[in-house]
Amino acid sequence: MKRTLRYVHLLLVMMVALLLTGCWSSKEIEDLGLIVGTSLDLETGDVTSEEQQEARYANRELLTVTNQLVTSETTSTGTKTGPIHQKAYKNVSETGDAVLPTLRNMVLKIDKRAFAEHSKVIVIGEDLASTINLQQTLDFFLRELEIRPSGILLIAQGQARQVLETNEPTKIPAFQLVEMMRGHERTTKILPPMTIAKLEGKLYSHSSFLLQNVVVEDEEVKFSGAAVIEGKSKKLKGFLNESDLEGIAWITGEGKGGLVKGFDEASNSPIVYEILSLKTKIIPHVKGDRISFTIKINSEGRIAEHWVLADKTFNNQFLKKAEKIIEKEIERLVMKTLDKLQQEYQTDVAGFGNKLRIEYPKVWKKVKKDWDQIFSEVPITCDVTISIKDYGTSGD
Repeated sequence: MKRTLRYVHLLLVMMVALLLTGCWSSKEIEDLGLIVGTSLDLETGDVTSEEQQEARYANRELLTVTNQLVTSETTSTGTKTGPIHQKAYKNVSETGDAVLPTLRNMVLKIDKRAFAEHSKVIVIGEDLASTINLQQTLDFFLRELEIRPSGILLIAQGQARQVLETNEPTKIPAFQLVEMMRGHERTTKILPPMTIAKLEGKLYSHSSFLLQNVVVEDEEVKFSGAAVIEGKSKKLKGFLNESDLEGIAWITGEGKGGLVKGFDEASNSPIVYEILSLKTKIIPHVKGDRISFTIKINSEGRIAEHWVLADKTFNNQFLKKAEKIIEKEIERLVMKTLDKLQQEYQTDVAGFGNKLRIEYPKVWKKVKKDWDQIFSEVPITCDVTISIKDYGTSGD
């Protein structure tokens, strides 16, 4: 809550600064509404306006845009102590067949001048992401100068607008999502943030990639795996679960922290390894027309927890055994994830094609057009080396 209050305070200070510099000299602070988050959903229900009906008759897909606003009214009532009668944010939705006209139609519903320079997050619903390609859906946001390129992109499993709702009146969902995203430095189950600036490069490269997945479970928002975006179609192809995302982190070497839980076969007891450092190298091999890859993974870490009572933590034999257990578990995670990418989705979202492009540019030129399909048949081996450098503070 304190962090949310700091965000609100900072935004209000920025609004005041804008007024003082004359950029909005004709606007009072009470007249402004800061857009802090936006959701986009495919509209499948009944439509009412003549414009919406015409679009549906013409077989054009309709989308519902929801803006999350912070205004002088929401900040004064949603964050004060005592009885709270209003949320710290206001969500406004409108439906249309293109983003900008739909946003302009929101003027008919709100009495604030919407200001989007402090927008934090854009959430896209799975139905929309799998029906309309992301380049079309996000064209306005990529062009609009008022939209910050540091805004984060997420895919919602279900309706995106539900992600921008909360039963806690002092919380602002868009800010919560940004704070949750910071957790990628402490776990391999969250992707590094995909900003609007990064996304533009991904879309124009025609390469497949991942976006962080967010779900609403029991009225609670949580990150759960990732959305697979196919490079050719630029549409959602499916989802990876949290375990798959751990495998991705080990393949790409992008995990900054996190845990791996293995099991001692003799006692079936867990051993928990905490990552202190992680380096991964994807090595392409080309022999004639045959392409293959080797993934070399090196990690240093510590035993954060273990339940193996028969062994001593400081015993070298135990530590070597623990290293082998963790190596085996990481290899299992990696190969399970690769099996899903190659067999189920036939999509390279881990950068194998990029490594081939760098090492063998002539070969890449021949295969890049059909790379996802070729990738699905490429042999990949995994070599994992774990070094336990910190044994914790307990032991006999």
